[in-house]
Amino acid sequence: MSNVSMSVIPADIALGRLLDDIRRLVVIESPSSDLAAVERSARAVGALIAERLGAEAETLVVDGVTHLRVRFGDGPSRVLILTHHDTVWPIGTLERIPFEVEGDILTGPGSFDMKAGLVSGIHAIAAVLERTPALDGVTLLVTGDEELGSPTSRELIEAEAAGCAGVLVLEAAADGGALKIARKGVSTYRVVITGRASHAGLEPELGVNAVVELAHQIVRIAALGAAEHGTTVTPTVVDGGTAQNTVPATASVRVDVRAATRTEQDRVDSAIRGLSPVLERASITVEGGPNRPPMEPEASAALFERTRRVAAEIGIEHLAGVSVGGGSDGNFTAGIGVPTLDGLGAVGAGAHADHEHVRVHHLPERTALVAALIEDLAGAAR
Repeated sequence: MSNVSMSVIPADIALGRLLDDIRRLVVIESPSSDLAAVERSARAVGALIAERLGAEAETLVVDGVTHLRVRFGDGPSRVLILTHHDTVWPIGTLERIPFEVEGDILTGPGSFDMKAGLVSGIHAIAAVLERTPALDGVTLLVTGDEELGSPTSRELIEAEAAGCAGVLVLEAAADGGALKIARKGVSTYRVVITGRASHAGLEPELGVNAVVELAHQIVRIAALGAAEHGTTVTPTVVDGGTAQNTVPATASVRVDVRAATRTEQDRVDSAIRGLSPVLERASITVEGGPNRPPMEPEASAALFERTRRVAAEIGIEHLAGVSVGGGSDGNFTAGIGVPTLDGLGAVGAGAHADHEHVRVHHLPERTALVAALIEDLAGAAR
């Protein structure tokens, strides 16, 4: 039996106010690597939370990165709404890609990924608070470094998620508004080759060519992919050598790994760490490793079915779920065994691309769905 009461969802979540609030956040640019910009963005998010929810967000600064947290009630958190306010876009992008709403299309840097989802979450909580002012056991977490792999927020995310009945990740939806019920795990590496420099014309035989060694290793690394398991291993950025007439003493390659299961992620990790040199006197150093564990389908299965039931009760039918290759902070919460559902944010397309956009007409419906889920999960936890 669902804990959702139809009356908790406003008959018409105010689209105009949603759009105004999305604009407020999009026009404050917040590239992850610019700590001052992220701090300015956090202040704007905190002001919006205070205005819409009547609550003061805690400011949590970790290694210079500004995150926000709002807890409702005195009891332990049972529902975590997980969002981020940083983007991939550098300062000045707004001049080239301004915030605009034309018909059903909303554009602006970071609008789809994921400031529209963040605003939707704030409005969803506001809708629940109208019915349940003494809301208890719900936490909103807004991180500031998700686009960098969450180096300063991972511990915070996992601590807030521990013991929760469910984590609702308001990252952008998949194509057509589908929810994300599985995500690949992400590993990143830098494989460094050390050889020996020598003059390429006078005594090349005394050198150990790190670039040649790297070429051997790149072929080995690329062969670690396993299409039948959905595992991709992609050499990306290559660097090596110092001068035209010098045998290269160093070379390196960065590697992106995506794996659908922890078994595959571990297999590739062991293989990369086990690389051995082909050339005598060359050596290999491996930096990095798994960043996000896979969000496997089992982590979302029960919560997804619950969401489909809740969605049907408020008139949303044919809610689909898909697996995707990209990672999110939901990988962390699923990785510690907490039921997690992702892609509950904006419907649109173009994350990290110039054509990034949000489909406006979906915003009230998605907000209503998140509100219904919050009430259902919080009610079940009581």
